[in-house]
Amino acid sequence: MKFDSPLFDRIRVRPGEDRSLRADAPECDWQGCSHKATHRAPKGRLRENEYWRFCLDHVREYNHSYNYFAGMSDDAVLKYQKDAVTGHRPTWKMGTGSRPGGADFGPEGAQDPFNMFREFAGGANWRPQSERIDPQKRTLRNAERKALHTLGLEDGAERAEIKARFKLLVKRHHPDANGGDRASEDKLREIIQAYNYLKSTGAC
Repeated sequence: MKFDSPLFDRIRVRPGEDRSLRADAPECDWQGCSHKATHRAPKGRLRENEYWRFCLDHVREYNHSYNYFAGMSDDAVLKYQKDAVTGHRPTWKMGTGSRPGGADFGPEGAQDPFNMFREFAGGANWRPQSERIDPQKRTLRNAERKALHTLGLEDGAERAEIKARFKLLVKRHHPDANGGDRASEDKLREIIQAYNYLKSTGAC
């Protein structure tokens, strides 16, 4: 193997400095500069895959003042950053119903031979619709009845009613809603425990 071959430089960690500047490199795109363009710099938003060719000094100067979001409002920047998390593709929550423009992927009534929805849509308590017990038909345990009474609800309260009452009580008894007063902290703890218990039984 020839140790002075340009091909050998490509597989070494640091190519020889004497061959880093190619003789056929174009001139720097900076106005008035005639040095060799050894570095690329992006042209900016909406011009992806387009680059300026600069020498080392001018690429440093360009990068120092480069702003991808130039000309965008703060709201537009925040929306762009939020969408970037998912690669600017539409998303939807598991179990919320239909996919935009597609089939229904929610767990309601779905066949689940691999227990996929059990993990993503409802935890260990999820059951296919055919296996669910109607809250009106099943017998209430004493603990469930006590949890419902803690939330100020009657036996047989529906899911929507339980969730709405829970949210209302949390807002009412939270220290932040009472000027930092922790007097109702024990009551808030009871409410959260009662709701979590009802959730674990599938009542809400």
